[in-house]
Amino acid sequence: MRYTTAFRQLTPVGVCLLLALTATGCGTDSDEASSDETSETPVSVGSDSTTSDTADAEQGLTSDDGDADASTGDAAHDATSTSEPTEVTEAATDATVDSQPVAALSASDWLGDYRLVDEEFDTLTTVTVTETERTIVTNALPNHDTGEFPNSGNPNTISAQDNTWVFPTNATWTGTATWAMVPGVAVNGVKFEPETAETVECDSGERYRVEALQDTYDLGLDFNNAHVQPNGEYHYHGVSQLLAQAATSGDDLVHVGFAADGYLIYYSMSGAYSPSWTLSTGPRTGSGCIGSRAIGAAPVEIDGTEPDGTFVSDWTFDESLGDLDECNGIWIDGQYAYFITDEYPFVSRCLNGEVSGNNSTGAPPTGAPTGDAPPAGAPTGQSPDFSDAAMALGVTVEELQAALPPPGEPLNDAAATLGVTVDELTAVLPPPPG
Repeated sequence: MRYTTAFRQLTPVGVCLLLALTATGCGTDSDEASSDETSETPVSVGSDSTTSDTADAEQGLTSDDGDADASTGDAAHDATSTSEPTEVTEAATDATVDSQPVAALSASDWLGDYRLVDEEFDTLTTVTVTETERTIVTNALPNHDTGEFPNSGNPNTISAQDNTWVFPTNATWTGTATWAMVPGVAVNGVKFEPETAETVECDSGERYRVEALQDTYDLGLDFNNAHVQPNGEYHYHGVSQLLAQAATSGDDLVHVGFAADGYLIYYSMSGAYSPSWTLSTGPRTGSGCIGSRAIGAAPVEIDGTEPDGTFVSDWTFDESLGDLDECNGIWIDGQYAYFITDEYPFVSRCLNGEVSGNNSTGAPPTGAPTGDAPPAGAPTGQSPDFSDAAMALGVTVEELQAALPPPGEPLNDAAATLGVTVDELTAVLPPPPG
């Protein structure tokens, strides 16, 4: 079988997108491993109560985390999903790849069936879409350069996985923010898993979950804001500029992934949409505090230090600050979408749509955003009602929804399809629910 090249990034990172009509299912079951390094020297986190050291969260370096609470596990893709690292061979691609570079695809080109094969990086991802489900079968190897692994902060080596993710194609809005360990998967098959397994636990009862993107601990993240789990799975904790460059068609809003609830995940090259999180005020509390896992079982000075972004609980949501809701999402032109951002929370920690299947969701581990109540200021209720708009345009609701582009894209084509002007279409579209 010979596939014709459909996509290659116009940078040193080579990417080929090939159409496929079939996909097979398998899955992943990531195990956690911990670091037992010990130290007698207390580590001071943040500053004392008289000084606030507000550090910009940035790429650190990586850990042997499992990137989620050990109790929920990095393991939970679900019962249908198991993972054994596998070697990638030329035969695994089942294709001969032509290497003529062509322009990158627009966001909408990722919405149908596709097969992504990159022989340079051994990437192999097949996406199959039906009326109800999007199935992603992937070896979870990124289609771009990565940092060096193992490294001083991460003892793990990248290896191919055997993962299957099944997400709905028609998202159902609930308006109730539900914590998700893996909120979504990138278009190249690499998962987004923003949180870590590292914690600081205090004899006085407090428990602080370490953020991946912070300056206090070296968790081995590379220039893609990613690192490797003990089972060899590479995963993103924030935006990868190489991922965005590979997926972009030149527009500001780049479709970079699929959320587990069926909504799409975008990155704005210009930072057009800002998150609404800020550092908490007031000193931390806790005595007799000890680190865990990759940060070492060392005493950690917590009591009286100021929040600086080291821990998840250092951050608080304030709807008045930015454009995005608690789950880093927003309604655009009647459609909801999540955003990867350069600032906290970087990647959504919760989802506003119905989630089922291969994802760990529900109540968050200690220190994560609450997931059992609607985010403050976020819209509640059902998906937008397009019935009035459809009636005004003389089409069915299904025809209207089919004509609308992904969030953030121009309405010109939709307006032309519906036989109206952009202004006329905009005027009848429903506002976000709320």
